[in-house]
Amino acid sequence: MSEAKIEIKIGAVEFAGEGSEKWLETQLDKIISKAPDLLKILPLKPFSDGTIHIPIGSDPEIAKEALGTYLQEKGATSNQTKKFLVTAVWLESKGAKKLSTSDVIQALRDSSQKKLNNASLNLIQNVKKGFCEKDGDQFFVTNEGKKSL
Repeated sequence: MSEAKIEIKIGAVEFAGEGSEKWLETQLDKIISKAPDLLKILPLKPFSDGTIHIPIGSDPEIAKEALGTYLQEKGATSNQTKKFLVTAVWLESKGAKKLSTSDVIQALRDSSQKKLNNASLNLIQNVKKGFCEKDGDQFFVTNEGKKSL
């Protein structure tokens, strides 16, 4: 039986296989059928530092909580930088993929929480800590930012 090789890349997902043509054909069919789902969760290119952001996605455990309750649970009612981060995680848990500082401000306002003194500065401080990453005019919470909570 002849051996064949294949290498395919969809977004940030790579697959390389070696085996019989029939086996590779089956694997390729599986990958192609999942391609739309893969492209939804992974960006087409990793960021310049090689990291890939996978949004937290809808998280019913976090999303069902009121923002004020979630802020209290995470001890983020007085520290402005942490309050910004926790609010961003809460928004991502509701399905947001990319955020702006105005999204965070609006979420706090809508939840009757004290406003941030300087949301842009809070974002910069979270970026410096590696907890958020800017992407053009928007940002997202990094995996490190989520783990810090």
